[in-house]
Amino acid sequence: MALGLAAFVLLPWYAQQSDDWYAVLGGLFSAGDAGSALAQAATAGRWWLGGGLAAVLVAAVALVRPAGRLQAPWLLVGGGGGVLWLVATGFLVGAGGWAFPALEAAFGELQVNQYGIGIGGFVALVALLMLLASGIARRGYFKGDLFVASAVVGCAMLLLTFIAFPVGKSFAGALLDGDGLFSAAALWERIGNERVWGLACLTGGGRCGVAWNTLFLGLLTAAGTTILGTMLALLSERGASKPMRATLSGLALLPIITPPFVVGLGLILLFGRAGLVNQGLEWAFGIEPSRWFYGLGGIWLAQMFAFTPIAYLIMRGVVQAVAPSLEEAAQMLRAGRRKTFFTITLPLLKPGLANAFLVGFIESMADFGNPIVVGGQYAVLSTEIFFAIVGAQFDQGRAASLAMVLTGFALAVFAIQRWLLAGQKFTTVSGKGDAGIAMALPDGVRRTVRAVALPWLAFTVIIYLFAFAGGFVQVWGRDYTLTLDHFRKAFGLDWGDHGLVWSGTAWASLFTTVKLAALAAPITAAVGLLIAWLLARNDFKGQGAFEFAALLAFAIPGTVLGVSYVLAFNVPPVELTGTGLIIILCFMFRNLPVGVRAGKASFEQLDRSLDEASVMLGASTARTLRSVILPLLKPAIVAALVYSFVRAMTTVSAVIFLVTAEYDLATTYIIGRVGNGDYGLALAYCTVLILILSAATALIQWLVGERRLGRRPARGGRPQGTTGAVAPAR
Repeated sequence: MALGLAAFVLLPWYAQQSDDWYAVLGGLFSAGDAGSALAQAATAGRWWLGGGLAAVLVAAVALVRPAGRLQAPWLLVGGGGGVLWLVATGFLVGAGGWAFPALEAAFGELQVNQYGIGIGGFVALVALLMLLASGIARRGYFKGDLFVASAVVGCAMLLLTFIAFPVGKSFAGALLDGDGLFSAAALWERIGNERVWGLACLTGGGRCGVAWNTLFLGLLTAAGTTILGTMLALLSERGASKPMRATLSGLALLPIITPPFVVGLGLILLFGRAGLVNQGLEWAFGIEPSRWFYGLGGIWLAQMFAFTPIAYLIMRGVVQAVAPSLEEAAQMLRAGRRKTFFTITLPLLKPGLANAFLVGFIESMADFGNPIVVGGQYAVLSTEIFFAIVGAQFDQGRAASLAMVLTGFALAVFAIQRWLLAGQKFTTVSGKGDAGIAMALPDGVRRTVRAVALPWLAFTVIIYLFAFAGGFVQVWGRDYTLTLDHFRKAFGLDWGDHGLVWSGTAWASLFTTVKLAALAAPITAAVGLLIAWLLARNDFKGQGAFEFAALLAFAIPGTVLGVSYVLAFNVPPVELTGTGLIIILCFMFRNLPVGVRAGKASFEQLDRSLDEASVMLGASTARTLRSVILPLLKPAIVAALVYSFVRAMTTVSAVIFLVTAEYDLATTYIIGRVGNGDYGLALAYCTVLILILSAATALIQWLVGERRLGRRPARGGRPQGTTGAVAPAR
């Protein structure tokens, strides 16, 4: 309540263009645009802002009521009513007065207007939401736990504001005809045709529609990345020495720390028309070079490189959490290693397998960079959406319609996953003793895993060697003279009259990208894991919709999300276009689902008795989450932090419409160089990015540390603890 009052009285209500906060604070009690809500309502004619202040005062009545259910009505009316009032007036009054002609006709022309909310409006909304959550908890919902109620209300508002609202506004364009009028038939006209749903490929008469192309590619990529990611995780955790494990992790994670088009360029240098494979075939067998690589096979191979690391990150934590005591129990009952693996170990991996498949499927459908580089004539929904927006047709309605098809596919797979896992339990980490030794892989499984995973890792090294080589030669394909000129041009340093000068053309975009990604990554990981905890440990109405909203940002192409942000946040009540904040928010909610899925898979392996024991010993929910649960979630924390930071540094499609001259990013800089034909400079920049991201990944893993489950090492060594699931803190 104190925070809410301060927001209305002591903070500027509207967003400020000036960076001079001394001047801004000096105008708090004036009628200018820097005034607080109280000053705006009293002296500037913006009377509607007084409604929010009145709502806080209504909630304050709860202070004089006995603690408990008698406080609930005042908190619900004050908090909930205040949020609804501010949101309604924010949309009804815009930069030109009334936002709808009907309101102007009914109430007359409004003499004043309003701009996007600033720090005062944001703090006031947060305070009112927390008052609403307090009222919900006082009513007995969420077992009266204020932390859980606040987390659900706060996360729901974030998902509604920064995912559902912009995506919904963009999708609304699918139901508008060419004149901007509502027409349900317009949707069918845009998607109900052979270009989208055609099946001519089955009869040999042509190509299949882009919807079937996308679905088939998504299933193929999801299956491939899940299988390969699981093999890499098993090899890393059960079939490799410690030095080899570090090497495996580094090679497996290499594709995830690379800009998306680098893999495509490397594959083109190897398999393209002028690539080494085609040249070798022509030299050895006289086969004329062709474009055989471009199409479904090329996209699938590129996506396997790009998305297998995500499956590996998810599956590694799941494999680590499989309880050795269960495997030992099976072996004591005379089950061999092979039978134990297929009847005990593999079934316990189901939640990870399901989550890895889901993320791989959605990533494949939303992928834009790989299909545009190596897709050839194989059209998919993401590229069709891109060309509908930036092409000569500029048909936002068609782009929105195709995005709805893409979202429908994601929803269907999401529902199937929930149905397959419904009613099954996969708890493997509990409060009981679990000091067993993890079972080594059966001989046949180990040979199979190595036969598949090791050649794949070697293939990864070859692809990246080709991609890196392009930054160290003058002109690839014509002049292979070794040079560092590309690095000097991009990252040159000189001494001037006033000291060191960052003279390279790429420094500004690199500094901006690192700053925004470093701000977005920890927030993304924290919110993602909090949502995962809410979904895995709490039951509340609307939980399915809540989970789908958290996944929705992955279900649409990054291009559509970027355009949605431009459309939604270009006008009041939230004006963010052209700022660094809109890029941070896009990073955050675009990458949020990975933290949610990785966290949820890990939570499903933790026995609820750990939470219950902590609460029974007097710890609050927040203390339990911080001291008991988070130490057991270190693999999920690493996955969320690494993925969030790396994807923020390397994303293209989601931010291509959000960058400005002031906030130019690394990937947009690289695209500009590629567009100018300066491939050497682009690949040099990519090399520097990979080095930076490798260092950042190692730093994150070192800071977070490894999860310690009190298990004995497989060979020798001193036990880390044998009395419980968690080793004593040091």
